Amino acid sequence: MRSNRATMRAGVSMAATLPMIAGALALGIPAAHAADSPGRDTLAGTKPAWATAKADKGATSDSSQVSARVYLAGRNASGLAAYAKSVSDPSSALYGKYLSAAQVQQRFGATTAQVTAVKSWLKSAGLKVTGTTQHYVTVSGDVAAVEKAFSTSLHNYSKGSKTYRAPSKTASAPDSLNGAVLTVTGLDNAPHKANHDDALPGPTAVFKNSGPFSSYYGSNTASTLPSAYGKKIPYAVQGYTGKQLRAAYGAGKYTGKGVRVAITDAYASPTIAFDAATYAKNHGDQKYSTSQLKQVLPSTYTQTEACDASGWYGEETLDVEAVHAVAPDANITYVGAASCFDDDLLDSLSKVVDNHLADIVSNSWGDIEANQTPDLAAAYDQVFQLGAVEGIGFYFSSGDNGDEVANTGTKQVDTPANSAWVTAVGGTSLAVGKGDKYLWETGWGTEKAALSADGKSWTSFPGAFTSGAGGGTSKTVAEPFYQKGVVPKALATANSATGNRVVPDISAIADPNTGFKVGQTQTFPDGSEQYSEYRIGGTSLASPVIAAVQALAQEARGGKAIGFANPSIYAKYGTKVYHDVTDNPTGSGLAVARVDFANAFDASDGLLTSVRSLGKDSSLSAVKGYDDVTGVGTPADGYVQSFGRSQGHR
Repeated sequence: MRSNRATMRAGVSMAATLPMIAGALALGIPAAHAADSPGRDTLAGTKPAWATAKADKGATSDSSQVSARVYLAGRNASGLAAYAKSVSDPSSALYGKYLSAAQVQQRFGATTAQVTAVKSWLKSAGLKVTGTTQHYVTVSGDVAAVEKAFSTSLHNYSKGSKTYRAPSKTASAPDSLNGAVLTVTGLDNAPHKANHDDALPGPTAVFKNSGPFSSYYGSNTASTLPSAYGKKIPYAVQGYTGKQLRAAYGAGKYTGKGVRVAITDAYASPTIAFDAATYAKNHGDQKYSTSQLKQVLPSTYTQTEACDASGWYGEETLDVEAVHAVAPDANITYVGAASCFDDDLLDSLSKVVDNHLADIVSNSWGDIEANQTPDLAAAYDQVFQLGAVEGIGFYFSSGDNGDEVANTGTKQVDTPANSAWVTAVGGTSLAVGKGDKYLWETGWGTEKAALSADGKSWTSFPGAFTSGAGGGTSKTVAEPFYQKGVVPKALATANSATGNRVVPDISAIADPNTGFKVGQTQTFPDGSEQYSEYRIGGTSLASPVIAAVQALAQEARGGKAIGFANPSIYAKYGTKVYHDVTDNPTGSGLAVARVDFANAFDASDGLLTSVRSLGKDSSLSAVKGYDDVTGVGTPADGYVQSFGRSQGHR
């Protein structure tokens, strides 16, 4: 199951990330298909981890219907991964030698003969082919036909309080297909989606912040409230603007001119054009030019109730307004998925790649790694590799629940931020002072304590953990080449002696207590729809901010695409182009005071006063050097220009 990568507002976590379990290799290359039975190639990862003998409830009825996607491996799957690596590595002679979408399809896509052979095999088993794209073949049929096609049995298994269908053994395909099948999804029917948290601002319920506020960090001291860490603390900022964020992250003269940024989420806000234009006008951001903001949308939407469709509107609004605020000249294309389910999210990502809609793609959605399945992992990684070959980089939020222990009971990372083929974006608490001066950052992690009844102290200070940047060590993805020699061995080997992927790679502002102001049309208590503004955070903010900074960097290198950025990001590790973020940059504890409306709208039901301690991210720590809260750090002066100086072999 997937969950919307958490937009944060009012300090409430907005859910999680996508799946990718056992079977993925260091760079997400599909595992070799080992012979499971004579004449068959196994499709690694098609039996989910939860389909255990203990959970087995018996065979699924032969007459039950199944819909599945058979993903095509293409004519050179290993060659695709190798080229994606080389074209992204500044030390490679192939660095930056991207292929067009047509060249990618010609060189790595499935051949007509492969597609024909796969369809013939599926039909011969009694399945109906319902559709074909350049990436997959969709089929439907009864359980008996599926079992015949994939040489497995489908059983019912208990998973938590529910029961779902899944293969009793790993599925396989005929070896006569010569590896034409990458994987198959849909054999299990557990939900694979990005769930949306109801607390995310939607048009159905207004959310507003109460004051007092600071206009910049420390501008308004809470002198009448109790001290914290031995001193009076400031009120939380009202919400940073693009001007403040551009100054903090070294934008300089660059505006993203000529660069294309895509944003993917589910569904689409019907008021995005009005909201984005109004927000830009209110905050002195550059006016949108004609066609600067585009939407690429499906013909129909599905699963609107299961996905809380309108709740995704706030995510799109945040992403669009954050990108424009930091990179005001960048062209933005919003690509909305037909639903929050994996199939539709994959289709939107593929749409970006197949039509090369952008060079930079921001994604603020996902799930926990434990919910990840390797069949989908392979499908996602294939899209990311195809993008890398074209010069497209994908940026994913790392999560908003820290190490996930408080949320799930298990220490784990989020996905697809855990993919070795994407840039995982972690989060910070940011202090921008008077005159837009960068003061410091901490790793984002919040502990909250309420004001006592007599107003003289903070109850159980510093309080309980509420939210924080996702990070840690993957249990399923091996350590990628670009992290070796940078990520501390203790982190890399936390789950395996051979080393695993560690998240995140880079970071930016995420703490809602030092957050960003956004504007959105919402429904007020009287039933009217009005534009209003509120402060927001989460790594849902960090991802579009980093995507925007990358747009500035691409402009700085003459418009040449950066592509999959991780090798370049890690090559700059330890230099002055990064703010090396730590949890306690001032040497004494840090906190801000918050006053919130009890009903999230006005003071009629009272106010809630609390202290929010900063730099307290569950068991994760932001320390000197690389860490699992902020990665290599945040962009500093010189970061944007550094991409223009490191174009590698030409």
